[in-house]
Amino acid sequence: MKMVLSILVENTSGVLSRVSGLFSRRAFNIDSLSVGTTQNGGVSRMTIAASGDEQTLEQIKNQLNKLVEVKELVELKADSSVCRELILIKLAVDAAKRQSVVAIADIFRAKIVDVGVDTMMIELTGNQSKIDAFLELLEGNEILELVRTGITGLARGTDIADFSE
Repeated sequence: MKMVLSILVENTSGVLSRVSGLFSRRAFNIDSLSVGTTQNGGVSRMTIAASGDEQTLEQIKNQLNKLVEVKELVELKADSSVCRELILIKLAVDAAKRQSVVAIADIFRAKIVDVGVDTMMIELTGNQSKIDAFLELLEGNEILELVRTGITGLARGTDIADFSE
């Protein structure tokens, strides 16, 4: 099972260390982690993806809720949230392959953000399955460098995080 959590935390030093330490002390694995400030400078949003059995995932939520710095924790369910990831990929591309790579990028609405004599860098935003499908189609090309931001997301609808604690 996989779970994606959106966690509002106090924007203070050491919070990321305490959250990640909670995972490492209990031998839980973090599949993906992204952190950034919110519209309220005193609060950051962490988006954490983790895998495990139902009991393990429930224990992760319970342990995170015990941390003083955690203001709100919401599980982002696939049917009621929007989750995205960004990937930057640098490919070795000669003139003969360039057009086929551009065609693949166009299909996925990816952006070509840099072109060199023998390289091309592509930016793509989407859900994990879109990014995985894109990478699968690029398999015949030499990947020089690749970076993924990790999942980030918000719940759909009118529910808004409450910063007033």
